Amino acid sequence: MFSLPWWIYLVVAGIIFSGYMTVKTAAREREIDEAFIEKEGEIYMERIRQERERRKQAKSLQ
Repeated sequence: MFSLPWWIYLVVAGIIFSGYMTVKTAAREREIDEAFIEKEGEIYMERIRQERERRKQAKSLQ
């Protein structure tokens, strides 16, 4: 096992670490994206509620 040069072990360790960080970062970005989408969805739903209320009030005034 120790017949390879020391720098090859560093390269392998770097590849493994890079893969780990890629997976970790992708998971974090997915969480951020989901939170953003949820927030935007709430804003959209609030606009729909306000529009319904506005139409309801306009209809009752007629």
